[in-house]
Amino acid sequence: MTDMLFQPYRLNDTLTLSNRITMAPLTRCMADDDLVPTDQMVAYYARRADVGLIISEATIIRADGQGFPNTPGLFTQAQIDGWKKVTSAVHDNGGKIFAQLWHLGRQAHSHYFGEGTVYAPSALQIEGTLPRARDFHYEMPKAASHDEIAQLVADYTQAAKNAIEAGFDGVEIHAANGYLIDQFLHFDTNRRDDEYGQTVENMSRFALDITDSISAAIGKDRTAIRLSPAAYTHIEIDARDKEVFDYLLAQLSERDLAYVHAGIFDDSVVYEHLGGKVSEYMRKQFKGHFMAVGGYSPNQAANHIANNDFDLIAIGRPLIANPDYIEKVKTGQPLTEYNVDMLAELV
Repeated sequence: MTDMLFQPYRLNDTLTLSNRITMAPLTRCMADDDLVPTDQMVAYYARRADVGLIISEATIIRADGQGFPNTPGLFTQAQIDGWKKVTSAVHDNGGKIFAQLWHLGRQAHSHYFGEGTVYAPSALQIEGTLPRARDFHYEMPKAASHDEIAQLVADYTQAAKNAIEAGFDGVEIHAANGYLIDQFLHFDTNRRDDEYGQTVENMSRFALDITDSISAAIGKDRTAIRLSPAAYTHIEIDARDKEVFDYLLAQLSERDLAYVHAGIFDDSVVYEHLGGKVSEYMRKQFKGHFMAVGGYSPNQAANHIANNDFDLIAIGRPLIANPDYIEKVKTGQPLTEYNVDMLAELV
């Protein structure tokens, strides 16, 4: 049954993937203190280049987007040059790789970038401490002004241009998992009363502005986006969110992007306000190449692809545990079970 996974898949005239398995973005915190990719990262990605597409770990678009230690960036020449080594190694091994573009919004912290401002759609603070810096509490964010929003769009776009300079085959806009763009898309975190809030069109505006700007800069064929319609982390579900994503996914369906990617940890969860699982909801709403994720075994993924439930499957933790995942699945070998201690291993 898994033979379905190993067939080439054509995204567009620019990109055909060697198989339908993609590597999910996996934050590993392996960059150096200047957020430059390291030699360990080169080896890590090169070993997994036989998947149809690697999606890089989330990569920040500018300094004030950081909320985890040693996450790579794409806003300095040194970072671009460091990524060139990664993309060259992936290409030399026959692979393709997209950069996932990231700004954490209110999950960012000035501990990482010094004196500065944490931005969000609304001035709503998260309770608690940072996941990898427990001595630091989340800060009160500033509701971004119109000029600051325009600058963010420009910085996302520049990061996309930098990604192409660095040799990436395209970019995935990280608009999921409770980070900056996702914060605009949910009523819990977006309390604005201007053209970026209150209505589904306004709440979708920031995501669409970024998508359109990046598409114009590098091509829609090299532009993708990841979304979390169900709310994911640090966001409370509001049934009205469905209307936002109904509108957003309809708009994205008209843009002929490389793909849309679900952002969910466990896709077996049923969400009443979405009428089912995240992948089921997104497949109904989005007319284009759709990538699912969320705990699928190879056999489950193959069955769903055969049923046209999604086109591509992103694999996360099993690819940390099994850099030879493709070969093992092809030959029916047992997979090494993931455990958290593996996060200390770089490759």
